Amino acid sequence: MFKKIDHVEIVTDQLERSLEFYTGVLGFKLRFRDRVPLKDTGSLAIAYLDLGGTAIELLTYEGEPVEPAPQKLQLGYRMMALEVDDMRRTLEYLKVKGIGPVWGPVLREKYARAEIRDPNGYHIELRQWNR
Repeated sequence: MFKKIDHVEIVTDQLERSLEFYTGVLGFKLRFRDRVPLKDTGSLAIAYLDLGGTAIELLTYEGEPVEPAPQKLQLGYRMMALEVDDMRRTLEYLKVKGIGPVWGPVLREKYARAEIRDPNGYHIELRQWNR
């Protein structure tokens, strides 16, 4: 019946900047873009991205006010996590792109973990599994 998580939605008011980050920095591939008219308030711009069979959908509600990303712990969705091959090399690459960790890295026997933020302020976990 249920097969997999199809995608995770990320609402942004900076679609082009977010697209550049997710495709240009993190390596997601753009699958398609769309624009859907909304009944009374404008339109919804959509960019559907894929990374290794995992998808995110960037959404911009044009004509609708949006609240900024929460920065404190709260109940509910917290972040997505990307698996990386080499934490040290990944953080060096991100540093060149002007992106530093906001937490970590924490090195444990079975894994390494760090967090970065996207242009919207959403946290993204980086996880290296030591197999």
